[in-house]
Amino acid sequence: MKYKHRVGELLMKDPGLTQKCLTLLMGVLMWCGLILPAAANTTILLIGDSLSSGYGLQGPVWVEQANEVLANQGHAVTIINDSISGDTTAGGVARIKDGIDRIQPDWIIIELGGNDGLRGVPPRTIEDNLRKMVNIADANGVQTMLLGIRIPPNYGKSYTELFERTFESVSEITGTPLLPYFIGEIGGDPQLNQADMIHPNDQAQPIIRDRVLPFIKSVLGI
Repeated sequence: MKYKHRVGELLMKDPGLTQKCLTLLMGVLMWCGLILPAAANTTILLIGDSLSSGYGLQGPVWVEQANEVLANQGHAVTIINDSISGDTTAGGVARIKDGIDRIQPDWIIIELGGNDGLRGVPPRTIEDNLRKMVNIADANGVQTMLLGIRIPPNYGKSYTELFERTFESVSEITGTPLLPYFIGEIGGDPQLNQADMIHPNDQAQPIIRDRVLPFIKSVLGI
């Protein structure tokens, strides 16, 4: 009993000793495995199409490679790839809420629009769908990023320019961070594309990874 009183007196005389004791106690408990350190994990849900789904690839798609780099660099960030080949912005609107409910992400990356463009969907419709996705995410407390894309020039100068402007407009209106034309120099390069000249090949995946990762890290501030 005297010992307990003595400890109490010491703690009252030196408040800093209380924090030291608690820190020491937490350290012992963590070392014994009784308490695990809290991890500030960040989950990103990627809603995309064949450019991110791994279509036609033999090895890992850029998303998997990005996750590996993030882990190796010690970042508690995980990208959940929910990309579907052939998906459109309308499809994204239809399934984004389900993805939020299933994954409970902190962020969503939207990588859609290419298939809309190839089908000649009016840019206004594409923009409306992208904005709906951003608004649904925002209503559910999830922040968004946007990956822009371009379409081949044979669709005509007017349409291709309006199409590309769509992503910029959504970014400006909603405040969503945008990485314009996220595959960059890969577009149109026969050495970096599959035979259809639309889908990047295996050699292109690290290049896409190294274009997208700095964007993601900059947005997250890591």
